[in-house]
Amino acid sequence: MTIIVTGAAGFIGSNLVAALNARGERNIVAVDNLTHADKFRNLADCEISDYLDKEDFLERFVAGHFGRVRAVFHEGACSDTMETDGRYVMNNNYRYSATVLDACAGFDIPLFYASSAATYGAGPRFSEEPGCERPLNVYAYSKLLFDQVVRRRLPHSKAQIVGLRYFNVYGPRESHKGRGASVAFHHFNQYAKERRVKLFGAWEGWQAGTQLRDFVSIEDVVKVNMFFFDHNISGIFNVGTGRAQTFNDVAVASVNACRARGGLEPLGQAELVASGELEYIDFPDALKGKYQSFTQADVSRLRQAGYAEPFLPVEAGVARYGEWLFSGQHLSL
Repeated sequence: MTIIVTGAAGFIGSNLVAALNARGERNIVAVDNLTHADKFRNLADCEISDYLDKEDFLERFVAGHFGRVRAVFHEGACSDTMETDGRYVMNNNYRYSATVLDACAGFDIPLFYASSAATYGAGPRFSEEPGCERPLNVYAYSKLLFDQVVRRRLPHSKAQIVGLRYFNVYGPRESHKGRGASVAFHHFNQYAKERRVKLFGAWEGWQAGTQLRDFVSIEDVVKVNMFFFDHNISGIFNVGTGRAQTFNDVAVASVNACRARGGLEPLGQAELVASGELEYIDFPDALKGKYQSFTQADVSRLRQAGYAEPFLPVEAGVARYGEWLFSGQHLSL
């Protein structure tokens, strides 16, 4: 039976395709928009049965052209939180997703889709409840609106529906995202070019680099997806570690991964600042009022669903990401 992955050439989508391949799955239809052609590299080492443009796919999917479909992993979206074309974002993230949902319901196909922790806005609580949801931009609103549709469908749905609210995901196959790539990705590239990493300075009561996010490795994101793929459980769930860590933590882990590559001893934050390898810059005006200074997933609902695997802390996850970047010649020092 066919498995469909939308956004298959993207960050999370391509990692899901690779994970499905590792489980022996080959009959995978990859769906994406390759207007930015370099994304193909994310699928170059994967095996798929077919590729379709996102618009061609939707028409054929609604018409039932794929026969029996085992599952749809719907990862495709405009993920740029700074995108100002609201019409584009809503069409791409909400309306397209609603059509996929309708088709899955009609054909009784399990749907696993990407939601986002952006639905919570500035918090302070990050639990899968309407009272915690305060989107700060149209991207977050587009994700929330679709979640609301799913909530109304869940009590009556015969097919499995799983929405996963990803927190700050980092790891392999994200280089195409540009400014939207993870903090760790930018740190590795900054250090490779300048032998230093830059972080935002103090803002709104937060000291330099002390803003807190729930940074979650793509390895763990894939494991959670595979858990729901293997278990007929529906709902909307947070996907984060449940432990917020500072941007300083990510910077120290990234720099030390680079230093280890060069045979150098690891240094602490203060030592990296003193050596000039960690630098603080003014908080950008463009992000004021639109920035999440703290996120931390409440993972109790995920744990209650039966997911018991531990999550990688930043120190371990970023180090493993660095090994992948250097060993695969995706980055050189």
